[in-house]
Amino acid sequence: MKSLNSLKRLSQYIKPYKIVFFLVMFFTLATVAFNAAMPYVTGLPMTEIAHNISQGEAINFPYIRKTLVWLFIVGIGYAMSQLLSGVLITNVVQSAMKDLRQDIDKKINRLPVSYFDTNQQGDVLSRVTNDVDVVSGAMQQALIGIVNAILSIVMAVGMMFYINTFMALLAVIMIPAALLISRFIVSKSQNYFNSMQDALGDMNGYVQENMTGFNVLKVYGREKQTLEGFKNANHKLKYYGFRAAFVSGLMMPLVQMTAYLAYIVIAVLGSFYVIGGVIVVGQLQAFIQYIWQVSQPMGNITQLSAVLQSASAASRRVFEILDEPEESVNKVDVPLPDKVEGDVIFENVSFSYSPEKKLIENLNFSVKAGQTVAVVGPTGAGKTTLINLLMRFYEVDEGAIKIDGVNTKHMSRSDVRSLFGMVLQDAWLYEGTIADNIRFGKLGATDYEVVDAATTANVDHFIRTMPEGYEMVINSEGDNVSLGQKQLMTIARAVISDPKILILDEATSSVDTRLEALIQKAMDKVMEGRTSFVIAHRLSTIRDADLILVMDQGSIIEQGNHETLLAKDGFYANLYNSQFSEEAE
Repeated sequence: MKSLNSLKRLSQYIKPYKIVFFLVMFFTLATVAFNAAMPYVTGLPMTEIAHNISQGEAINFPYIRKTLVWLFIVGIGYAMSQLLSGVLITNVVQSAMKDLRQDIDKKINRLPVSYFDTNQQGDVLSRVTNDVDVVSGAMQQALIGIVNAILSIVMAVGMMFYINTFMALLAVIMIPAALLISRFIVSKSQNYFNSMQDALGDMNGYVQENMTGFNVLKVYGREKQTLEGFKNANHKLKYYGFRAAFVSGLMMPLVQMTAYLAYIVIAVLGSFYVIGGVIVVGQLQAFIQYIWQVSQPMGNITQLSAVLQSASAASRRVFEILDEPEESVNKVDVPLPDKVEGDVIFENVSFSYSPEKKLIENLNFSVKAGQTVAVVGPTGAGKTTLINLLMRFYEVDEGAIKIDGVNTKHMSRSDVRSLFGMVLQDAWLYEGTIADNIRFGKLGATDYEVVDAATTANVDHFIRTMPEGYEMVINSEGDNVSLGQKQLMTIARAVISDPKILILDEATSSVDTRLEALIQKAMDKVMEGRTSFVIAHRLSTIRDADLILVMDQGSIIEQGNHETLLAKDGFYANLYNSQFSEEAE
């Protein structure tokens, strides 16, 4: 039932193109009508010749020529109608799939970050690409084919009854027999098609994940284990794929068997009817052709059954994304203040990723505009979670986060996020020129602004030594520039966006001491006059912070500046001294 509902929902994407779709149906009906007329018109000259011979008369050539002209007209009409219906249905399906892809893209932008944190990236990509392609191919191939087949069966059966009622009744017994066979096989094979699409998504996710960490796999010699994992995923896909194809493949020969039985019965009975004068030989010839005109569409339907079942499974996965809960939207958004200063307050904030375990509980602190706040603590203390809450990637369970006195929950997410610039530990660049990657922070930025931002971030000199300078293309992996250069470019991207609040998430933890100093100098320039949150791994980089928040297990256990916290000789002092002694060694 779910599979049928998914296919029904696809019809909503056809509605905007219903006029063209009605033309498709018209030309499809014309194709079927011409096809149904073909056997009858073909039988006319044969009947006339048989009659002339049996009566000892001369062949009626004027009548034969006339029927041949009609046969030619029917053939041309059939070909043109089929061509036009094919062209128009292609236009309808591709337009509908364009709308579906756009809806998916819009939906992805409205999904909460938690969806991507809890779903394998490769599986999401598989739904957006492979599954949509399966649906597109099925609609292109099956939509017109199913309609054509049904109309062909109706027309052919109608012509059978026109020729002889009793023979028609015997012949159409094969239709319910074929339907029962088809229904039984579909009920057995659909689960395999669903499992096959899920297995394909799992395999794409596995491949994507391992290709991303390919260098690490090579370094640690994990090729064999990775291959085993791929073999398991591949075997699972083969297991379900074979069973889906095998079970659905039984449909065609079983349905054809009913047609052959009908053909034998009608050939024998029809021969007696011709001898007895009940029907003429041309009508028997036409009737037998009509049996094949019923059998062939039924065969087409059975062949398309596998395509439809794959499309049903794929559409289910596509609509699962479209049905995912979206980020909540306020009925009325509180607008941003005319002038944003950058004051930030956390009031009794509590948050948990799962109800069973609280991560942050009753968190309180305030930051004045222009201050630099460092957040330190062991792994899992809640540092990154704090930033996710600040950016409204996740909603707080209790309490409030306020910017310039306005609760961010009452503001639109786009307004909240427009206030921030981010520089992360994992510097992300996309495939494009260096200038375009910097301009990502402000799409309308001029070339002068791009160069000025790069100069502020201490990366202008690096860029000018590159081949083609600012027009050099960063490849899809971003590995044709060094890690330090990438980090400086992301700082330039933050500079050009001119944010009121800056977030630096362990931005220097993955570079050497020389580059750390260069990046730190660039960050100092960017942080001037801005409220800044710095998640720091190396405590030596945050000694000049106005406020240091020491977190552990979701709570702030100490806060103050560097000197104050050292004087307390508590958790921060122990952490700093242990790190200092390690660096000294």
